[in-house]
Amino acid sequence: MSIEKVRAYLAERGLGDRILEFDVSSATVELAAKAVGCEPAHIAKTLGFADGEGCLLVVAAGDAKVDNKAFKQEFGFKAKMLEHDKAEELIGHAVGGVCPFAVNPGVKVYLDESLRRFQTVYPAAGSSNSAVRLSLDELAAASGALKWVDVCKAWREEEA
Repeated sequence: MSIEKVRAYLAERGLGDRILEFDVSSATVELAAKAVGCEPAHIAKTLGFADGEGCLLVVAAGDAKVDNKAFKQEFGFKAKMLEHDKAEELIGHAVGGVCPFAVNPGVKVYLDESLRRFQTVYPAAGSSNSAVRLSLDELAAASGALKWVDVCKAWREEEA
């Protein structure tokens, strides 16, 4: 089970006690925010994109949307979300529980600037009824993110 992989992965990093499990679904940003008891923007959604060789992940704030032009400028190809039935095979987690922890070898992880507004964020923890409470430094370290990118829109005040 994916959450068990994530639990072991985070425990190795001293973060295993941060996982929250719910009796309700947290499979979408809105459901996760309700389960956690926070604003949707604080949910760190993990988006999977086909990159030709496999996939890459962008972790963004719950209120952010991918900016296709910025994405292409950063990564050199058009943003194409992974098909739902390919997520588990390519990432190691099924849709609803996709997170940047304990992913398959070769999956590249990036963190979006939209998250920097917050001290604490809540990414999924490998299942459709879980989240993990992390600071941005903890998220960056635990995810093994390659770098911070600015590929999302609709989260800055001047864009709202």
